[in-house]
Amino acid sequence: MSEDFEKHEQGEDLYAKSIRAGKRTYFFDVKSTKGGDYYLTITESKKRFGQDGKFFFEKHKIFLYKEDFEKFTEGLHDAVDFIKQNAPVLETETAEQTSSSSVSFEDLGK
Repeated sequence: MSEDFEKHEQGEDLYAKSIRAGKRTYFFDVKSTKGGDYYLTITESKKRFGQDGKFFFEKHKIFLYKEDFEKFTEGLHDAVDFIKQNAPVLETETAEQTSSSSVSFEDLGK
């Protein structure tokens, strides 16, 4: 039995990708069931501080099975499109866009 096959049989991660987005990190992990079918877990992780001042990571996880991929993707796409078309532009977003767009390459050389 090959080492890769043994890892697969034990339910090891088959693929993993993390994305840092502001104060959150998103983890996308492909795993396998005991029957050898693949599924996706999406985990959101946020750093929080407890009352004792120590930090911990708050995590939320979604299990997404391949029979749901199409409907999930469609729903996510529709929700993102709605937000892009209808969400109000907030002052902080305008300030961030203005400050980042006002930087020129000449400024970086000094």
